[in-house]
Amino acid sequence: MTTPADSDPRSYPAAPLLGVSASVFRDGKVLIARRAGPPLAGLWSLPGGLVEPGETMVDAAAREVFEETGVSAEIGGIADVIEVILNDDDGAVERHYVLLSFAARWIAGDGETSAEASEVAWLRPDELDGLEMTEGTQAVVAKAAALLARDEAAE
Repeated sequence: MTTPADSDPRSYPAAPLLGVSASVFRDGKVLIARRAGPPLAGLWSLPGGLVEPGETMVDAAAREVFEETGVSAEIGGIADVIEVILNDDDGAVERHYVLLSFAARWIAGDGETSAEASEVAWLRPDELDGLEMTEGTQAVVAKAAALLARDEAAE
């Protein structure tokens, strides 16, 4: 008999999974992607994914941004730590992620769709209102923008 965990190794995890995301800024706009698959398919979010064994979180963030959107980014400081816990209809933990969300600066690439991102867009943070987004994305973007602004002021 096949269970949901058999079909998706991220479902019903034995422990939380470590992931990363990045608010990549270019000319005052942030890169966002519409999720192509579960969980939360169809919602706009920051590009990101799981950290692979032996990979630093910074390297994972840069890799995930590139794999998902074709954009190269310089990964900066941690803007926020996000915990995502999704329960099934019976209350069991179906997904549990701990995400380190980084502030980042654009290096190259305009953004392109992929198996993970059905759409990509560069938008000003104030243009995110009204989009169907993963919970907390706008707050993370604001924190990342503030972190980058502090870094630029210190330079």
